[in-house]
Amino acid sequence: MDEALSQALHWTTRGIEVAGILVIVIGTIGATITFLRQRFGGDRSDAFHTFRSSLGRSILLGLEFLVAADIINTVAIEPTLDSLAVLAGIVLVRTFLSFALEVEIEGRWPWQKGQPASQEK
Repeated sequence: MDEALSQALHWTTRGIEVAGILVIVIGTIGATITFLRQRFGGDRSDAFHTFRSSLGRSILLGLEFLVAADIINTVAIEPTLDSLAVLAGIVLVRTFLSFALEVEIEGRWPWQKGQPASQEK
């Protein structure tokens, strides 16, 4: 029974990782197609900003999936101090990336959600 549970967790983790990768790839393709349509379709004014926002959002969502897979892998499959330290490093780096991407996409700090981007200083 222990081996079956371990295999199920392993495949669950792999499935979540693949989902995260697919989210990033499909989001990148979708954002690029939308950008090209806007750019060459006449609506050039906001095409680049929309592209960056869409791309950043797909990366953020993909990172969330990948962090979830790492947590499951570390906590349920390999619960050692070394794997926990690696998980802490991965989560720290991915959290920083998520935070930086969120600031880049929204144009404001997360605690300034209620304010329009033009009123912040």
